[in-house]
Amino acid sequence: MDNSGKEKEAMQLMAEADKKVKNSGSFLGGMFGGNHKVEDACEMYARAANMFKMAKNWSEAINCLNQAIDIYTDMGRFTIAAKHHITIAEVYESELVDIEKGIAHYEQAADYYKGEESNSSANKCLLKVGHYSAQLEQYPKAIEIYEQVAMSTMDNPLLKYNAKEYFFKASLCHFIVDELNAKLALERYEEMFPAFSDSRELKLLKKLLEAHEEQNCEAFTEAVKDFDSVSRLDQWLTTMLLRIKKTIQGDAGDLK
Repeated sequence: MDNSGKEKEAMQLMAEADKKVKNSGSFLGGMFGGNHKVEDACEMYARAANMFKMAKNWSEAINCLNQAIDIYTDMGRFTIAAKHHITIAEVYESELVDIEKGIAHYEQAADYYKGEESNSSANKCLLKVGHYSAQLEQYPKAIEIYEQVAMSTMDNPLLKYNAKEYFFKASLCHFIVDELNAKLALERYEEMFPAFSDSRELKLLKKLLEAHEEQNCEAFTEAVKDFDSVSRLDQWLTTMLLRIKKTIQGDAGDLK
């Protein structure tokens, strides 16, 4: 089926879903399985959204998912509403490249998951919010999220290994804002989470703080290279480290 065929099928599904929603609101519809009709409508909206996505008609896909979300939240079905918010966030993230809107949908999904006590799903959404907030230079928001997720994972035997990564990311955001802030944050994190003290991440941060105090670009770059040779730095970490390095006088603007 080509794109126009997919769009046509999506439009038909959408029209059917609209009709079911309308009928469920009538007196007779309410008497004869109104709720059932509304659930069917939600499934049709989701199928239509998939068809629109396949046809790369992103705005119609988002519109269908929003219709389903409205109904699911009215019915108190917050987990499925959260899943649809994530789908919308992913469209904004990957296809429409509107990160602000993506963040808003990840935040809404996280709120719904928290309300249902699905904390690990909520944390996954929050980490996306933290990631993009830092990229958009909204550092206080990113710090708050990374600290919150780190604290919720550090007491969990299965997840506590990840806590050091989140404290590391929060520390880098602090460092970009202010060197003293970063020092105080490190002390606090070590106290809260003793396992952080022995981590390679903390050792790197301490070397970077020292290099920054001395305004020593070479020492800064050397410390980053040593770390990267064992644990590869991803794009996000590289971006944050470059932003910190730019605050050293005479910086050449790279990590080579």
